[in-house]
Amino acid sequence: MVARHFNETTDAATDAAHTESPRVFIAANFLSSSGGSRSVVEDLAERLQVRGYELVTASHHRNGLLRGAHMLATALAHRARYDVAVVDLYSGRAFLIGEALSLVLKALGRPFVLVLRGGALPEFSARRARRVRACLARAAAVAAPSDYLLEEMRPFHDALQLLPNPVNLAAYEMRVRQAVQPRLVWLRSFHEIYNPTLAPKVVALLAKDFPEVRLTMVGRDKGDGSFQRTRETAAALGVADRISFAGGIRKRDVPAWLSRGDIFLNTTNVDNAPVSVLEALASGLCVVSTNVGGVPRLLDDERDALLVPPADAAAMAAAVRRLLTDAALAERLSSAGRRKAEQFDWALVMPQWESLLASVSKCRESVA
Repeated sequence: MVARHFNETTDAATDAAHTESPRVFIAANFLSSSGGSRSVVEDLAERLQVRGYELVTASHHRNGLLRGAHMLATALAHRARYDVAVVDLYSGRAFLIGEALSLVLKALGRPFVLVLRGGALPEFSARRARRVRACLARAAAVAAPSDYLLEEMRPFHDALQLLPNPVNLAAYEMRVRQAVQPRLVWLRSFHEIYNPTLAPKVVALLAKDFPEVRLTMVGRDKGDGSFQRTRETAAALGVADRISFAGGIRKRDVPAWLSRGDIFLNTTNVDNAPVSVLEALASGLCVVSTNVGGVPRLLDDERDALLVPPADAAAMAAAVRRLLTDAALAERLSSAGRRKAEQFDWALVMPQWESLLASVSKCRESVA
């Protein structure tokens, strides 16, 4: 799709900013309009538009092949409508889309930013080092949304820039958790890499000592069978009546769903800098997470969260039990978690994006 333009200005300053701002093509997942999850990039696009940037965006297609084809077609068909581009780069089959876009944009003479995405990217890059290095070298700038990716991807590019995944802090009402109740929240898409079946196993281990324990699982079914396996696991363990499945929700409804709980479970096997965890921290929930990928660089164990090994239901249940029986610990983590989230507010990250886009746009000017 081509994004709508904000052509009306309210004052001379806004009009001047609109004139000076580079026109931007964003190639990323814009799936909320087609029933998918809303990405950080969609928030970025919305904020750029409000600031007067002219945007071209792709793609809203949920099918991977269609999405890739649409991105490439948009890059070519609308090449006269943008000065710089922003491209999300994932691992796996999705890497082919980013790689193809890097070749097309380079041929078109459009400088672009590659944004590294996904906790599996370092392992993927190690297996395809030559191609990944070549892809990154074509970019005018390469941004990493976490310290984890910044460090792990340095062998493949020597000029990475940290540009954190942000949250809109004002949208999340902070409530310090003091007398914590066994109300658990899980918020992620149902996919095997996020190991959702771990959550009902944790509930089963807690149920004997905390008969009032309840878990709300929020997220879309990605279609790999993990949603059904989670329900089957809950039934087999006798805790199906303690778990509610909310399905996919709108981004603006996330704060309300988080506010229903006191403890947030992040059960993932692969991760980078999960926005869902930042949202939980912003709301004051006590976070219990696996210590995989970039999570230990995002969260400080015992300071603003409790970290446990992956796929270890006993360890995660023990961490939850600590929070339920130690009010001082829960209050300390809750307050520190909010302070951590404040470091990722859009108010701090947006100026970095605007500075980067202005810098990259000069690359085209220098060539021209």
